[in-house]
Amino acid sequence: MRVYIEGDGFAWKSRTQPSDDPTPHLPTGLKLAAADPEQNVLYLARPCQFIGPPLPAACQVNWWTNDRFSAVVIDAMNEALDVFVSRYPGVKLDMVGYSGGGNIAALLAARRHDIQSLRTVAGNLDVAWVNTLHNVTPMPNAISAIDSAVELRTLPQIHYSGNADKTVPVDVARRFQQAVGGNCVRVEVVSGMTHSSDWAAIWPQLLKNPLPGC
Repeated sequence: MRVYIEGDGFAWKSRTQPSDDPTPHLPTGLKLAAADPEQNVLYLARPCQFIGPPLPAACQVNWWTNDRFSAVVIDAMNEALDVFVSRYPGVKLDMVGYSGGGNIAALLAARRHDIQSLRTVAGNLDVAWVNTLHNVTPMPNAISAIDSAVELRTLPQIHYSGNADKTVPVDVARRFQQAVGGNCVRVEVVSGMTHSSDWAAIWPQLLKNPLPGC
């Protein structure tokens, strides 16, 4: 089963003003899932996406801003995945994450034992480094995939980056590749693609790229 995890969505109205609803205006993760020809596909939105307005009282703004990569959020995403896969004993998962969803997909891959591959698209795999790059407020509670990279050393994985992406530049995937090490990780640089380009239009073709042999 291929599992898709959405990006951060509409987290901020501006650099200083959070949004009232994190539902993405351009749901790239959802579009990737819809473009996948695989029969068994699961899409996971991020906390509080696609359920408002109005949002439930439990949806606090920190869940899609400063704490969107916190342990509580990662645990919640893992529990949501547990609930679904419990219906299919023995199922193996191929994880795909877009942007910040790439960070979550990698973190889940590092902790679970039912994942057999990982793909990210414009994945924010080094949260602190990207925040520093854009000179935004640090996220002290954020868990970053690069800190668990060594645990993914034997997992076949491809990280796709657009050479025109200024939000999560290619260097992020390169840094993650170096941190993982070994022969199971590959970075694919896609010409002309920005962070918000139509990745779904080329996704069926990218899925044909073989995973690294380990």
